Amino acid sequence: MYATERRELIERVLLDEARVSVAELAERLGVTTETVRRDLAVLEEHGVLRRVHGGAVAADRGSAAEVDLRERLRRGGPAKSAIARRALEGLGTGFTGSVLLDAGTTTGALADLLPGRSDVHVVTHSVVLAAGLTGAGYTELTTIGGRIRGITGAAVGAGTVVAIESLRPDVAFVGANGLSAAFGASTPDPEEADVKRAIVRAARRVILLADRTKFEVESLRRFAALDELDVLVTDEAPAGALGEALDAADVEVWVA
Repeated sequence: MYATERRELIERVLLDEARVSVAELAERLGVTTETVRRDLAVLEEHGVLRRVHGGAVAADRGSAAEVDLRERLRRGGPAKSAIARRALEGLGTGFTGSVLLDAGTTTGALADLLPGRSDVHVVTHSVVLAAGLTGAGYTELTTIGGRIRGITGAAVGAGTVVAIESLRPDVAFVGANGLSAAFGASTPDPEEADVKRAIVRAARRVILLADRTKFEVESLRRFAALDELDVLVTDEAPAGALGEALDAADVEVWVA
């Protein structure tokens, strides 16, 4: 395979998954890891990607960058659906209580599975999730207001944080833009970070939904240390430093 073909394939993988691994690309392309690293360096020079430890992420994955909701809905659909199903299985068929759903596309995939579960009272600050649940006829729903961020459809601001602080949900399902051994769970926007932090502190049990493209990514604002999480639901078991750090923090890992 010529260099141009390899780099085009790397770009396609980044478009679908937002992250690539040097080792996985080397195996897939049938070349050495050194060759892959050279390809990544060239693509970085052209602004296609940004290299990180062990691989690269899409250029729009800088610490302060955010992808809008429509673009995120297009990415990683099968992984998000699998993670959502595994997370909901974790509640158990006998669960009755309250869940707080963070804004996001993976939590949105979980919300799509909730109609028919009248035993679960849902609280959310996402207008997108609230509208979807209402449209599906879900009645056990409480929404939290605030200023709506168009890029994510999430209510944010001091009023939103105060409202969450007055709650004690049984389980919170939270999304993240990044998850790393050194930095924990993070997101780019400070107001969304404040809301996520309030959710983590309010819930009796915190379940983070994050696919493997979020591993060892560090967005600008941390909202939770690893030891503040109870469960990580993902599509691939974290390895290396992140896997060790999660184990040390006593975080359960559920692989979809």
